[in-house]
Amino acid sequence: MGDERVHTPRQARAFAEQVLSRAAGAPLISGNRVRLLKDAAGNYPAWLAAIRAAQRSIFFENYIVEEDDIGREFVAALAAQARNGVRVFAHYDWLGAMGRASRGLWEPLTAAGGAVRCFNPPRLDSPLGWLTRDHRKMIAVDGEVAFVAGLCVSRQWTGDHARGRDAWRDTGIEVHGPAVAEIERTFGDAWDAEGAALAADAYTDPAAIADQGEMMVRVLATVPNTASLYRVDQLIAAMARKTLWLTDAYFVGVAIYVQALRAAALDGVDVRLLVPGASDIPLLPTLSRAGYRPLLEAGVRVFEWNGSMLHAKTAVADGRWARVGSTNLNIASWIGNYELDVAVENDDFARAMQDMYENDLTHATELVLAPHNRVRATVRQRRGSRRGGSAS
Repeated sequence: MGDERVHTPRQARAFAEQVLSRAAGAPLISGNRVRLLKDAAGNYPAWLAAIRAAQRSIFFENYIVEEDDIGREFVAALAAQARNGVRVFAHYDWLGAMGRASRGLWEPLTAAGGAVRCFNPPRLDSPLGWLTRDHRKMIAVDGEVAFVAGLCVSRQWTGDHARGRDAWRDTGIEVHGPAVAEIERTFGDAWDAEGAALAADAYTDPAAIADQGEMMVRVLATVPNTASLYRVDQLIAAMARKTLWLTDAYFVGVAIYVQALRAAALDGVDVRLLVPGASDIPLLPTLSRAGYRPLLEAGVRVFEWNGSMLHAKTAVADGRWARVGSTNLNIASWIGNYELDVAVENDDFARAMQDMYENDLTHATELVLAPHNRVRATVRQRRGSRRGGSAS
């Protein structure tokens, strides 16, 4: 037999690209421009500006749209565009809305001619079906711009200084270029499960979108029981050579993934995990901390955020590859939910992600192993207030 080993860096990169494409079920898309958006202050104004500038179509999908001033502002903006003749499709999750919003929140949009669907309300014929959720957070406008994020739509993300509640820490991106068409089409995954499928002509023709930059992206649209992003996260842990920096809101150590992170750290990779110190699920930090010991023993550095809620779901590896979106590092996100992330392969974008990560660590406390292998924090700064809720 001939020698089929990979011989050159170019061949190695092509092989890695093939492996990731097959694992993700998502090819690399060239010609894009991606902007990093931080917190509600960076995301919400960009989202609203795009909605208000729409000429043809808006696809709006979010796990939670709360019936507060923030949620009503977004619904009003969508309704105004529907009255102007823009085709508006809005999708929210039943569990995400439970206790946060009534159907009445959406009446201005439906009255204006927009289409609204609620994902997966309880059904008597499927008592466990409620476990599958639409956890995505995306907006696509006119085939020209798309947003993918970890943020829901709620006053929780902006904070309320009058009541002593800090804004939540979260991350999103703004995408221009051919990948917008792919992001737009992911909207139909959960929408079509609740009724008649959208017609093909509702979506933008990918061939009609010109290149807007030089960034390569992968649109990672997870649907239940496929585990595509789980495979990608495992592969990135296996392929990282220098750094792998993770931020996650609801980390629950799955044994196989923990072993992948341990193996990377033991092989000399700088593996870091930034998680909330205070959570909207009060028991989660305790549950998560119980799984940190094997990571710390292998050299993984674990940090807890000192502010209010840390809700971002991001990864950056080797100063080249980065991921932003809705997927948490737990089984519910990897296996049970509809999730949406975008992976960007670009040095400049990865550098911006690294800079943001290092800045976040200035507001975090590193956990270390104390005598007798107990996990303890170093001196911790004052945290923001806790607030009960459900994983978002």
